Amino acid sequence: MPNKLNLSLKLMIAIVAIFLSASCSKKKDDNMNDPTARTIKVSLETNLGNIDLELWPDLAPKTVENFTKLASENFYENTYFHRVIPDFMIQGGDPLTKDEDRSNDGTGGPGYAFEDECYKEGGTPITGAIKDEELAFKIWSEVIAPYLQTNKNPDAELMAVADSVMKMQSGAAIMNHPVEFYTTKTGHGPLLKREVKHDVEYATICMANSGPNTNGSQFFIVTKKDGAQWLNGKHTVFGKVVGGMEIVHKIEALPKDASDNPLKENQATITKVSVKK
Repeated sequence: MPNKLNLSLKLMIAIVAIFLSASCSKKKDDNMNDPTARTIKVSLETNLGNIDLELWPDLAPKTVENFTKLASENFYENTYFHRVIPDFMIQGGDPLTKDEDRSNDGTGGPGYAFEDECYKEGGTPITGAIKDEELAFKIWSEVIAPYLQTNKNPDAELMAVADSVMKMQSGAAIMNHPVEFYTTKTGHGPLLKREVKHDVEYATICMANSGPNTNGSQFFIVTKKDGAQWLNGKHTVFGKVVGGMEIVHKIEALPKDASDNPLKENQATITKVSVKK
């Protein structure tokens, strides 16, 4: 006859095993649903100290692949942070900072551009009247500007709207037509209200750009404690600083010229970028 104590013990072990299995499974599922769970460790070595990063390949796969590729090619070595704004961010990654001409700092890149990875897939279609500047800006940045950049002979009505926007520095002219006017004229397809993958928060590292889908090599690290929410959806977030924010703040406070470029004798230079996959 089986020992009752042994049966009870076996039952307890079985229950614990089931609980642990369920717990591990839940953690695994949580990780699968968290695009920041898988990380790649990177060390930015500078003449002022090291900045340790974790990059998120599941959140922004193309951006992380591009950054780590350039790092492995020593692309960032001997570049410096060419734009520093207290209580906002520090920006680097421009290969033109390697030369003696400070006037071209901020204009360089790797010789190609790639798309943003700011939003989750899908979204809700936006239709009808354009009633506020926020939607007008969305139409400008996602529909009108990309269309004008890729068409040598743009539609005359769209050019008239664009000319007015640039002259008045306002989205008022865009509001004279409904959303469908712009999507039909440009062949854009439905304009979607989409959910941002990750906010531009304190200590995040994001891609710098000159407009939609113009990412190259330049990046910035946010120093504003409450983040830069107005940049959500405009700049791809692809990781964060996990060590050395005191170095970031030291760079942020460097004496600079009228273009926010640290003075030559105060530059923060990237000496090495180490990727630890």
